[in-house]
Amino acid sequence: MTTNTETSAPYRSTVVTGRDGFLPLVRSEWTKFRTVRGWVIGMASAALITVLIGILGPLGSNSQCVSSTGHACGPAQSPPLGPDGEPVTDDFSFVHQGVTGDGSITVRLSSMLGYHLALNAADPAKSLADMPRGLQPWARGGVIVKAGTTPGAPYVAVVATGANGVRMESNFTSSKLAPGGTATGSAISPSSPQWLRLSRTGDSFTGYESADGAHWTAIGTETVAGIPASAQAGMLVSSPDHGSITHQFGGTSVDSSPSLAVATFDHLGFTGSWTGGTFTAPPAGQQDNGPAGSALMQNTYTRSGGVFSVHGSGDISPDTSGSGGDRKSIESGLIGAFAGLIALVVVATMFITSEYRRGLIRTTLSATPRRGSVLAAKSVVIAAVAFVVGLAAAGTAVPLVKSMEIGKGRYVLPASTATELRVIVGTAVLLALVAVFAVAVGTLLRRGAGAVAAVIAMVVLPYVLAVASVLPAGTSQWLLRLTPAAGFAVQQSLLEYPGYAQATSGYTPAAGYYPLAPWAGLAVTCAYTAVAMGLATYVLRRRDV
Repeated sequence: MTTNTETSAPYRSTVVTGRDGFLPLVRSEWTKFRTVRGWVIGMASAALITVLIGILGPLGSNSQCVSSTGHACGPAQSPPLGPDGEPVTDDFSFVHQGVTGDGSITVRLSSMLGYHLALNAADPAKSLADMPRGLQPWARGGVIVKAGTTPGAPYVAVVATGANGVRMESNFTSSKLAPGGTATGSAISPSSPQWLRLSRTGDSFTGYESADGAHWTAIGTETVAGIPASAQAGMLVSSPDHGSITHQFGGTSVDSSPSLAVATFDHLGFTGSWTGGTFTAPPAGQQDNGPAGSALMQNTYTRSGGVFSVHGSGDISPDTSGSGGDRKSIESGLIGAFAGLIALVVVATMFITSEYRRGLIRTTLSATPRRGSVLAAKSVVIAAVAFVVGLAAAGTAVPLVKSMEIGKGRYVLPASTATELRVIVGTAVLLALVAVFAVAVGTLLRRGAGAVAAVIAMVVLPYVLAVASVLPAGTSQWLLRLTPAAGFAVQQSLLEYPGYAQATSGYTPAAGYYPLAPWAGLAVTCAYTAVAMGLATYVLRRRDV
C-alpha cells in the first residue's frame, strides 16, 4: 500500500499589503478636522478676533493730553535716539563750555536739594518754598563731557544721585557704581561734600570720586567713540518726575508731577587744554511743559564768583517708558492675541475630547492600534492649523495697527525688520504650541469643558493678570517665568538695557517687558507642551481609552 505524503502549498495572496504609515494618519486627522465646519469656523474666528481687538485701540481712543496753557497737545513727538538708535530721554540742565583735545574737569558738589509739585494740588506753587521737599532717587548732579547739545548725542558723565550712589555713566545704556559708592545726594552738604572728576585721553574717559578732593578713587574707564575732539564739558543736573506711571491692560495711568534738583557746585577746575571757555546753558523754561506751577521747573543756573547754583529738571537715561498713551510698540497690535487664543484652545481641545464624548475614540484606536501615533498625528494637524492662523492674524494685525497708530498721530517705537518678523512668526509658534498643549490636556482629562478651563487657567489667565497690573510687578514676573504664559515674551520688541541700573525699575510686564528673553520664554511653553504630550501618550497607552 502506497501512502501519499505530498502536501499542498500554502495560499499566497497576490494583493500587496499597504503600510499603515504616519502620513496616512496625518491625512486622516486632517480630513476629520476640515470636515467639521464648527472647528474651521472656530479657527477662522480666532484669527478674526485677534485682528479686530487689535484695531479697536487706534479706532476707539483719542488723546486726552492737555498742555499747561490749557490747549490740546499736538501729535506725539518722537523721542530722541541715542548713539545706537535706541529711544532715550535727554533733557537736563547743562552748564557747559567748549573744550578741545585731552583734559579733565573737577568739581565739588557741596549740596543737592530736591523739590516736586504736589500731586493733584488745587493751587499752583508760587515758589520753591511752597513745594514738598525730597530728592528723587535718580536725581543727578555732576560733570559731563558731551559731543554737543543735540538730544541723543554721545556723552560720558560722573554723577552723584539722589539715592543710588556715585556713578559713571555713558551713552544712556551704561551705568557703573563707584567702588563703595554709598554716598547719596540727600547726604551731601557743605560739611560732607562730594568731589567728582572726569578726564579724557582720546576716546578713553576715566571717572573719579573723592570725599576730600585729595584722595581719589577711580570709578572706571570707558572707551566711547563718537565724541569729537571739540566737545562740550561742564556740569549737569537732572531730576525725573515724582510719582508713578501705572501700566494697565491697553493703556497707561500717569500719577506724577515734575520735580526739581538744586545743586551747588564750587572748586570747578579744568586741566590740560580745557581752559578759557565761556559757560552757557539751555534757554530758561525748557521744562515748562507740565501742569500749572511747572514754570518753577526751569533749567537755569546762577553764578556768584566760583559758586554755581544749578536748577535741573528732566532726565538723562534710556527711554523705558514702554507702550502707552501716545507711544506705541509694534506688539500693541497683538493685544487681542489672548482672546483669539481662547477660541483656538476651545477648538484644539474639542479635536480630541469630542471623540471621547461621542465614543468614536474606540473606533479610531481600533483602526490604528498604535495610540501614540494617533496622538502625534492629531498634534501635527492642530499645530499646523494653529500656526497658519497665528501667522495670518499677527501678519495682518501688526502692520495694520502700526499704520493706524501713525495715522492717529501717535509715535510707534522703532523696531527692526528682524524684530518685527520675530514678533509675527513667534506669535504663530506660540499659538501652535498652546494648541498642542490643549490637545494633550484634553487627552488627559477627556472632558472638553474641564480641559478648556485648565488650559485657559495655565496660559491665558497668568498673562492677563500680569499685563493688567492686577498683581504686584514681582509676582507678575514670576508668573511669566514659571507658567506656559512665558511664551508671550516672544512678542516683546521693546529694548532692555541691563547695564543701566535706572532702567530696570521700569521693566515690568505691564509696561511691555517680560522677565525672560523672547526665545527663552517660548522654550518654557515648549517644555510644558512636551511634558504634557509625554504624559498624554503614556496615559493613552495604559488606560482602556
